[in-house]
Amino acid sequence: MSSDRPAAVVVLAAGEGTRMKSKTPKVLHEISGRSLVGHVVTASRELDPEHLVVVVGHAAEQVGAHLATVDERLRTAHQPEQKGTGNAVRVGLGALGGSVDGTVIVVCGDTPLLSGGTLRALAATHTADGNAVTVLTAEVPDSTGYGRIVRDPADGAVTGIVEHKDATDAQRAIREINSGVFAFDGRLLADALGRIGTDNSQGEEYLTDVLSILREAGHRVGASVADDHREILGINNRVQLAEARRLLNLRLLERAMTAGVTVVDPASTLIDVTVTYERDAVVHPGTQLLGTTHLGEDSEVGPNSRLKDTAVGAGARVDNTVADGAEIGAGATVGPYAYLRPGARLGAKSKAGTYVELKNATIGEGTKVPHLSYVGDATIGDHTNIGAASVFVNYDGEAKHHTTIGSHCRTGADNMFVAPVTVGDGVYTAAGSVITKDVPPGSLAVARGQQRNIEGWVARKRPGSGAAQAAQAATSEHIGES
Repeated sequence: MSSDRPAAVVVLAAGEGTRMKSKTPKVLHEISGRSLVGHVVTASRELDPEHLVVVVGHAAEQVGAHLATVDERLRTAHQPEQKGTGNAVRVGLGALGGSVDGTVIVVCGDTPLLSGGTLRALAATHTADGNAVTVLTAEVPDSTGYGRIVRDPADGAVTGIVEHKDATDAQRAIREINSGVFAFDGRLLADALGRIGTDNSQGEEYLTDVLSILREAGHRVGASVADDHREILGINNRVQLAEARRLLNLRLLERAMTAGVTVVDPASTLIDVTVTYERDAVVHPGTQLLGTTHLGEDSEVGPNSRLKDTAVGAGARVDNTVADGAEIGAGATVGPYAYLRPGARLGAKSKAGTYVELKNATIGEGTKVPHLSYVGDATIGDHTNIGAASVFVNYDGEAKHHTTIGSHCRTGADNMFVAPVTVGDGVYTAAGSVITKDVPPGSLAVARGQQRNIEGWVARKRPGSGAAQAAQAATSEHIGES
C-alpha cells in the first residue's frame, strides 16, 4: 500500500444549501452528468482510500439513496443537526469507530471541480512534510471574502487562517486562501475534535479550530497549493452552479480535443463526464453529448443535436437529431430532424432521414427510412426501402404489437403496417396501402380502394367556386385545342 494512500476520506454533504432556492438538496444538483457530491466522491475515490465516508444531514434519505447509485462501497454517516464542520467530521469518524490510524482527508461535497490529481498532491505533501495538518490552498486573483493563509516566513508553515472581516490591511493583501479541504493525522484529528468549542457567533464547532489546537500543541501545520485555483470553487447558488458547469465543460472538451476529437465551437457544445469518443470524430455547433454516449472514429454529429446514452458507429453522420438510448451503426446517416427513441438500432450504412421517428425498432444493414415516417416496435431486414409517410401502427389502445419486414423489400409511400404483421423478404407494397395481413415473400401487396373519377362533380356541387371556374377554363382550353 502506498504511503500516500489515505486511511479515510470524509466528504461533508450535510448542508441544505438555502441559497440555491431549491427543493433539491444542494449537493444533488447536477453539472456535466453528475451531481455535485458525485463529482467529489469520484475524485476522492481516485485516492483509493481504505474508507470513504459521506456525512449527510439535510434530506439524508434522499441524498443517501443517490450516493448508493454513485459508489456502492462508500459509507454514509448521519449528522441530525448541522452543528458545524467540526461536528460533521466527528460524525464521519464515528462511522469508522471514532478514530483511524493514518491520513484523513476532509473534502466539501459542493466542490465539483476538485480533481483527484489535486487530492493526491495534497496527500503526498502531507506525508512528505510530516504535517499534523495540511491545508489545500490556492492563490486567487481576488481574495476578497476568503480566509487568508498566514505563513511563518522562516519555514513556510501555516500559522493561521484569518477571515476577511478579521484581517489587517497587510493580511488582506494575501492572495493565498483556504479551500476548506484538509489532510489530517487521523489520531491527532480525533483528539483535537474532542477539544474544540462553540464559542463563536454561530455556536458551531469549526473544523478550522483544529489547526490552532494542534499548532499550539507543537505540531506542524502545512499547506499544499492547488495548481488551478478554480478547482476549489464551492457552489452556493445558481450563478456559481452555471459557472462551474462552464468551467468543467471546457475542461472536458479540452480533454476530448486533446484525444483527437474536432469540436468546431466549444462555446456552444456540452459534454458529460461519462461520454467517450474515438479519434477524428467531429462535433458541430449546438450539440449536446450526454450520459454514456460514445462517438466512433470518423463519426460526425451535429449541428444542433442532442444525444443521450447513444452509440454512434465509425463514420456515421448524425445531423439535427435527438437520440436517447439509440445505437447508430457504422456509416449510417441520421437526420436532419430525426428522433431516435430508446431501443432504436440502426445497422451499418442504414438511414433514418428527415422527420423520421424510431422507437424500439431495429433497422437492418443498408436499409433506408428516408423521410416523414414513424417506425415503432419493428424489425426491418437488410437493404429494404421504406416509402415516405409510412406509419407502423403498433398500438391498439391497450397493448403494443410488433411488425416484421424482411430484407430487400420496397414498400410504397403512405403505407400503414397494422401490427402484428409480417412482410416477407423481397416484397413490394403499393403506395397508399394499409397492410393488415401477412405478406408472403416475393409478393406485391395492394391494399387500397379502386380509384373512380366522377366527372363534372365540381361544377354540380361547387358551382361558381374558384375550382369550378378553373375546371371550366381548362375544359374550354382543351376543347379549343381539339
